[in-house]
Parts: sequence; C-alpha cells; structure tokens
Amino acid sequence: MDVPEIDVDELAVRLAEGASLVDVREPDEFEQARVPGALPIPLGEVPARVEEVPGDGTVYLICAKGGRSLAAAEFLRTRGIDAVNVLGGTEAWVVGGFPVETGLAT
Repeated sequence: MDVPEIDVDELAVRLAEGASLVDVREPDEFEQARVPGALPIPLGEVPARVEEVPGDGTVYLICAKGGRSLAAAEFLRTRGIDAVNVLGGTEAWVVGGFPVETGLAT
C-alpha cells in the first residue's frame, strides 16, 4: 500500500495549521524528545487504541526515523484513516532545529 509521506519542514507548516500528529515511539523515547503536541500511541498499541487516533481529517505519524510510523500509517489507512508518514522522524525534526518537548507528557 502506498502511504503518502512528507518531510519535517512540511510537517511544521501542517502543525501550524492545526494538524494532528501521533508519535508511535515507545514511552521512554517519547519522554526524551518529541514534537510539541504529539499524541503518544506506541506502535504495538495502535490496533487496540485506533479509536484514539484523530479521524477528522489527515493525521500525521512520526517515530524516530520513519519506519515504525510508516507501518502505523499503513495500518491506519486500512481502517479508512487518512494517515501520512513523516520522513526522517523525530531525528530529522531535531536536526532541523524545530522545537521539542521533553519529560513526561502532561
């Protein structure tokens, strides 16, 4: 299945427009550094928590580098959700100099 993909520069624009972002990394990774506003749903929990994924429009998926988020996007697309993978993941976001949050999610 072909999954649409965007880079972190485009993600920054989409987030500024109010887009939804789901981070599929494990909790310890999420606490180290994350895109502000990202909803944490680890990849292994996506099938059981699919109802938590925002379904009103496109949802963007991010992980560390782009592999796990691609798998999550493929799964969500089979459920009728317009899911888009973020190329390069959180690592590319950090390298790009975009803002990050750390610590426990509030």
